[in-house]
Amino acid sequence: MSLKYTVFSFFFCCAFQFGFAQSNSDLLNHYKAYYAQMQKQGDVQGIINAMTHLMVLEPNEARQDTLAALYMNEGKYVQALNILGIQKQDTDSDMAVEVKAVSLKSLNEPARALEHFEVLFQRNPSVGLAYELADLKIQIDDLVGANLSITYGIANSSDEMMKPYYETQTPYQVPIKAGFLYLKAIAKFRENPDSNHDVAVAILDEALTMAPEFNLALLAKNAISNQKEAKEKQ
Repeated sequence: MSLKYTVFSFFFCCAFQFGFAQSNSDLLNHYKAYYAQMQKQGDVQGIINAMTHLMVLEPNEARQDTLAALYMNEGKYVQALNILGIQKQDTDSDMAVEVKAVSLKSLNEPARALEHFEVLFQRNPSVGLAYELADLKIQIDDLVGANLSITYGIANSSDEMMKPYYETQTPYQVPIKAGFLYLKAIAKFRENPDSNHDVAVAILDEALTMAPEFNLALLAKNAISNQKEAKEKQ
């Protein structure tokens, strides 16, 4: 191999690497500007597209978590989990844990969602997280655990704290204490569906006294009362 060929190859490789680095930098700058513009316009799909390109060009945890959160906020829970996975990892950021928790709950995976909500609660306990824990524990029949979360929630909630519900065409809010009483009634009824009708209804009445417009509590009260009447007629 001649010295002339070796020198030419060296400069060609250098030029190629410099050109690639310059091209990559230009693309990064382009998609950063594109991302900012999409934010300005409020174009969520454009924001997702820009963040996807940035992830490919310069991946990092913050961008990964942000992209997953964007998908979650758009109701694209499978896509969010495809980015992050579903496993519990101690190194996950709070955002990543929340995305996994909310996405799994929305996909009707209460047991898997629960472990991520528990991580969030361990990191930063709150009344809202206690509600989520109680709700999920009832779904998987961990009634002892549910009652512990309910007790925490009632003890630490104030009259000003509200909980939104979406089972009606028009979403509404009630004091979160009423929400915990609703969960307490459901847990009590599930302890013994054959004999706990009256005590569950009494707890629901307490919730309805606090929030007369609490449609979910009213539905539960009617269902439990109707079940009792049907049982008595047998």
